Amino acid sequence: MRWALVKVALAVTTMVVVAFAVPLGLVVKELARDRAYGSAERQAATIGPVLAITTDRTQLERAVASAETGPGGRIGVHVPGNGRNGGPAEIGVRRAAPADVAAAAKLGRASISPVPGGSSLLQPTAVASGIAVVEVFVPDAALTNGVTTSWAVLAAVGLALVIGSVAVADRLGTRMVRPAERLADAAHDLGRGKLGVRVPEDGPKELRLAAAAFNAMADQVVQLLANERELAADLSHRLRTPLTVLRLNAASLGDTPDADQTRAAVAQLEREVDQIIRTAREQQAHTRQAAAAAGCDAAEVIRERMAFWSALAEDEGRTVRVAGADRPVRLPVARADLAAALDAMLGNVFRHTPEGTAFSVDVHNAEEAVIVLVSDAGPGIADPDAALRRGWSGGGRGQGPAVTEGGSTGLGLDIVRRLAESTGGDVRLGRSVLGGTEVRVWLALDGRRDGHGERRGHRLRRTLGRRGRRATRPGS
Repeated sequence: MRWALVKVALAVTTMVVVAFAVPLGLVVKELARDRAYGSAERQAATIGPVLAITTDRTQLERAVASAETGPGGRIGVHVPGNGRNGGPAEIGVRRAAPADVAAAAKLGRASISPVPGGSSLLQPTAVASGIAVVEVFVPDAALTNGVTTSWAVLAAVGLALVIGSVAVADRLGTRMVRPAERLADAAHDLGRGKLGVRVPEDGPKELRLAAAAFNAMADQVVQLLANERELAADLSHRLRTPLTVLRLNAASLGDTPDADQTRAAVAQLEREVDQIIRTAREQQAHTRQAAAAAGCDAAEVIRERMAFWSALAEDEGRTVRVAGADRPVRLPVARADLAAALDAMLGNVFRHTPEGTAFSVDVHNAEEAVIVLVSDAGPGIADPDAALRRGWSGGGRGQGPAVTEGGSTGLGLDIVRRLAESTGGDVRLGRSVLGGTEVRVWLALDGRRDGHGERRGHRLRRTLGRRGRRATRPGS
């Protein structure tokens, strides 16, 4: 694709350059020719007034000398003879053939006569004795003066346009090809068992859609493998009960050779089941690590969980608002972990705020972090710091999302806090723009919170805080 774009750009630009450069080159050549003959006509015109006054040789020689604007010997005057002073007079250098001079005098208009080394402009002028002809020699060098330089400039400009178009086409081709190459490499890696591979969703729209579809497919593959391995471990655990019965029955068979073989077979079967369980657990851990390394689309998870909770919100008459979940937001956490954290926060809203209380979920995607805000319009939390401490107990319904009826362990927010800290982020509680509680989950994208990234994080927190304060002002 990249080479095809380069070839197309090369062909199109070359045709455009040829279509414009060749006519321009011919125009430049014609302009140089017109310029040379125009200069010759001006020189000949300076002799005409003198011929109209006198045909004296001395005066004409002086006029020819003053009319020379370049090297001497280029202007000649052919004066016809009369009955009083004899034959015709020749002043200056004559290069044109006598027949051409006679033809110009007879026609009465300027003409050009080819001569060795160039051409002569023949300009007839009426005098008392007849028609005089002023001859101005135009060398070939004057006819092509500046043409070579102009053609060289046109060629350089055309070459620069061709090279520039090839460079631009190559750049555009690279922009199109790189996402496709990353997608192909990711597909090969996934086929080799690297479950954590994902593709950045950039480039042209079609390739972004393909990358999003690949990431969704990879997430589904990881989920299917996790379900399969969980099923294998569960089936292995279920085999333990009948194996225990078999072992007890074998123990009551006595000391016969058949009983010994039965007990040995049961023991071998128990060892195989234990090996299956250990292998399934190791594969489950590997799958979870791959899922966490690959991350997930936070916007997709939020839309999915909000679709689940919206039915209950409708039953309780709650107003729901979701913002920022309309575009992909990749997070370095497992899909199941993010879903569990969202369920914990949303479940707290339903458990600890009265029916009809509005709530919202906002996603803010920054360069180095993603912030998820769960806000409600409930009564809020009296002690946010205590609500984040696991094991804190408080009042009942209506005390905010960290409190359960009859006391709370804070387990839901503890799940959220551990998820945020696994990425290098944290969890904050505060007053929401709706007037109730706001749970702000800071999820770092690179796992680092020191240096420049930490300062950027504080700036983003302050920006969100200022937005919240403006939204809570009267009349806002």
